[in-house]
Amino acid sequence: MSAYVIAHLRAAAPHPEIVEYMERIPATFEPYGGRFLVRGAKRKVLEGSWPGDIVMIGFPGIEEAQSWWDSPAYQEIAPLRSRHIEGDIILVEGVPEGFDPISTANEMREALGARG
Repeated sequence: MSAYVIAHLRAAAPHPEIVEYMERIPATFEPYGGRFLVRGAKRKVLEGSWPGDIVMIGFPGIEEAQSWWDSPAYQEIAPLRSRHIEGDIILVEGVPEGFDPISTANEMREALGARG
């Protein structure tokens, strides 16, 4: 099952360390099958507020994503970003192949009926 590292990063002033981070990060996730899916793309806020940018990196699975995050190569460059950009970063599994939200809703409905 695919996994994703999603970062909600607040705007930061340009800095040479951020440039270095951007130059070096692709090499850190390539051994784990990672790739950029979203990076600072145009967006339209549909509900709520969203200050900053979003970055999303896809991996073949949760193990690969966690291994990338923990890797010496990534940990070496992470401070180049974190010293200059505030944000929130999560690791999340994707839905399994064939995920059916209707079946999930039916299961929830049954569980609610069992309580009532």
